[in-house]
Amino acid sequence: LVAWLDSLAGMGTGPVAVQRTAASPERLLGVLASARRIRLYAGLVGVALTAAIAFGSSEPDAAWIVLAAFYPVTHVLELSATVFRNKIAWDVPVKMRAIASTLSLANVGVLVTLDVQRPALFLVAVALGSTVANVLLHRAAQAHLPRVVGTVVPESGVFREALPLGLAALCSQTYFYVDNVFIRALRPEGELGHYNVAVRAMSWTIMLAQYTSLSVLPWLKRRQVAGDLGPALSKLAAPLFALSGLACGLVWPWTHELLELFRPGFGAASASLKWLLCATVAIYAGSMLLTALTALGKNVAMLWIAVLAVALNIGANFWAVPKFGIEGAGMTTFATEAFVA
Repeated sequence: LVAWLDSLAGMGTGPVAVQRTAASPERLLGVLASARRIRLYAGLVGVALTAAIAFGSSEPDAAWIVLAAFYPVTHVLELSATVFRNKIAWDVPVKMRAIASTLSLANVGVLVTLDVQRPALFLVAVALGSTVANVLLHRAAQAHLPRVVGTVVPESGVFREALPLGLAALCSQTYFYVDNVFIRALRPEGELGHYNVAVRAMSWTIMLAQYTSLSVLPWLKRRQVAGDLGPALSKLAAPLFALSGLACGLVWPWTHELLELFRPGFGAASASLKWLLCATVAIYAGSMLLTALTALGKNVAMLWIAVLAVALNIGANFWAVPKFGIEGAGMTTFATEAFVA
């Protein structure tokens, strides 16, 4: 839920801010003014949706869940870090995120020590750390933002450009997590836990692709303006793809042993993890291409790719999960990411 709310609150404004300002830094304040307004409204919509679902379904600790849902609203402040993204200067953002992650971990540790059994309180504990990160990022970025002279006029058209990317991000979160719904509904209790540990292992493997895409977008945008996007892309895409194949190949024979490290019995998801490693290679094959599409401003194309991926994923899960169980969910994830690439 929180991952989906993050995408909703962002509503594609982060990439659009880079699209508009990476090669034109003088536009930064006007773009940020528009993007912040969009994030505020989108974040509050997320809070309202969470409240409606939590209270409407009599969810235990609904109030705490709604409180945690306010964290994505603080992405309004996080937009200030665009100034760091454009410079590809990640030292300050990494420090702020490290502080926040440490705080989240400490909060969880305190709850464990107190033997707290209510999951919603753990959700709030983690959300608190992420909230602090957004506040710290904003404070750190303020000194690097252009000086405000007179009234800042919000740039027009930001929402129109951001909406396709925002919807595409929601689709991406949906096809990444929707297999949980099928496993929970169609498979014996317990299999979902095994599968999610395999997904967590996959999440670690794709971090390099995610952060590389995030980091190089401003550079690719500037290369696109200069007219040499293709050569720039080739310098990144092929080495990353080769590296992912090598790394996943090395892990491949040890998937059972890796999952058993979490707890005996989790090796039952070994076959799923093998398919998810294939999906990892597909993600590395496609991530730089998607980033290049963003640099080109092909936002509607990004949305169509994501919509078709959701349709493929849901259709395949209807067939694969009842027939092959959690291995089928892994197969579906691979098929979806290969299609996206």
